Amino acid sequence: MSTNPPGQALPNKTRVAILAELERERRRLMQNHTLNTPGARPSMKEFRDNAEQQHIAAQQKAALQHAHAHSSGFFITQDSSFGNLILPVIPRLEPES
Repeated sequence: MSTNPPGQALPNKTRVAILAELERERRRLMQNHTLNTPGARPSMKEFRDNAEQQHIAAQQKAALQHAHAHSSGFFITQDSSFGNLILPVIPRLEPES
């Protein structure tokens, strides 16, 4: 690739790449500005709640995978007031006639 002397126009590919990079940067700055606008920014409580929900979801997934791998039973994820992340499912047997 040859270098251009100062004051000479850049090759077309280089110009297109620079313009594309500038456009991406402009969009990123516009998004940051939107997030920093009062009223558009989520509160700290919303951030904390979202992080907590993601953590619980990850724990449920890990517990479910572990239970399925180490047990012959069947388990489901369930929110519980007792802190259980997964619950065993016991099939209902029909009475013999």
